[in-house]
Amino acid sequence: MNPLYCVAEIRAIEQAAAQRLPAGALMQRAGQAAANAALDMLPFSTSRAKVLVLAGPGNNGGDALEVAAHLAFAGAQVSVQHFGCEEPGRHCSPEREAAFTRARASKANFERLAPAALAQHEWHLVIDGLFGIGLARPIDGELRTLVEAVNALPCNRFALDIPSGLDADTGAIVGANNGANNEGGGVAVQATHTITYIGDKTGLHTCAGRDCSGDVQVARLDIDAALYPPARCHLNDVAFFARHLHKRRHDTHKGSYGNVAVLGGAPGMAGAVTLAARAALLSGAGRVYACHLDTPPAYDSAQPELMLRRVQDFDLDSAVIVAGPGLGGADDSRAALARAVGSRAPLLLDADALNLLAQDTALQATVAERAAPTIITPHPLEAARLLGLSAGAVQSNRPGVARDLAARLRAIVVLKGSGTVLARPDGHIVINTTGNPALATAGTGDVLAGLCGSLLAQGWPAWEAALSAVWLHGMAADVLVTEGLGPIGVSASELVPAIRTALNRMVQLHGR
Repeated sequence: MNPLYCVAEIRAIEQAAAQRLPAGALMQRAGQAAANAALDMLPFSTSRAKVLVLAGPGNNGGDALEVAAHLAFAGAQVSVQHFGCEEPGRHCSPEREAAFTRARASKANFERLAPAALAQHEWHLVIDGLFGIGLARPIDGELRTLVEAVNALPCNRFALDIPSGLDADTGAIVGANNGANNEGGGVAVQATHTITYIGDKTGLHTCAGRDCSGDVQVARLDIDAALYPPARCHLNDVAFFARHLHKRRHDTHKGSYGNVAVLGGAPGMAGAVTLAARAALLSGAGRVYACHLDTPPAYDSAQPELMLRRVQDFDLDSAVIVAGPGLGGADDSRAALARAVGSRAPLLLDADALNLLAQDTALQATVAERAAPTIITPHPLEAARLLGLSAGAVQSNRPGVARDLAARLRAIVVLKGSGTVLARPDGHIVINTTGNPALATAGTGDVLAGLCGSLLAQGWPAWEAALSAVWLHGMAADVLVTEGLGPIGVSASELVPAIRTALNRMVQLHGR
């Protein structure tokens, strides 16, 4: 299980460890660990390797200088772009000064190349040590131009601790407007690899973090485990929900695996409720009802096992409820949602149900008072509506927003997106690691909702059902990409059989 830490926790661990060690020991360990990892990225003949090291004015720059000295000693052709402590009011730490002295004494070449000139060299590796976890303002001016030039180089880019420009707590690019594609005023190094020190950081795994960080490895720097606080955030892992994976006994029947009712199907939106219902059926629910606000079709020709009903005629206490796919916003939609929230059944709210909920503070209070488990699965804009924010504000702090929503609604929150964030009302969060851009298409959220409802119906606790559903949903997309079917052009309906396969394989490997 991989714990994640915020910047304040990392700094506290670092300070406690530094008090037990000789001055500069942690920086030296960081430099050695990064140098070892960098050597694995270089050509077999190190003497032909050309490495560009970007050393900023802080301790992150000191780490980079230590790496430069080690790589130069190993025979690499090292060029250092050094941005020191010359600014008025800025003072370098003694540890960084010592690292600078060691790098200067090595064969590393200190030169200031213009950003436009970087492309004229055939670099094998760029080491990013410009800024660490303390960056509070956007990268601008000369350094912004440098970062943009580095991002355009056709080589590996290796970030030390955090890609420069990325917020270590939130995964947002510092200064970005966090709209579509995180475009805006900020810029960050687009690393292909990151070595992060002391503990893994939340921001490396959500929002822009996954695109900026590449492959992440953790170097704990031999710090005593007793100095680490209990983690309030983790990366998702099968170990969190494996105990609920059960091989099916022969002596069972459809009633053994629960009922799911998907509420939606407003006029012109029958597809969403159908996708969710099919996902629930093919992930193991015993009976699945597709409950339509509009007059339902006679049957689903592709999945005739589904039972089609009118929402108004269905007993909502008789099944796990998945409300929202294609629910619409009319008066009968509001009435159906109110019935679902007032039921005694486990409830998952998605899509239109969340938009209606955002408009009704009294209904939000009712959700918070429910005795049965409640899960909500918003994308960033739906979360923004619930909290009265902009989508950009949500993306600027995905972990914080998920925590706030979970506490406000006393519900489990699944904040969808790159590095989906799951939050409990007690503040614990988990960030998912599976999934890829194949999921960026209409209907995949409906499939996730149906899958999660199915696991609830089969008796899974709500938290573990959410963790497993998000993990399986992403894994199915990963498998489709591996098989050459994506990420471009994967449809939501293609995920459903892939989820069934992934679930069965997981049960075979981990089921009891």
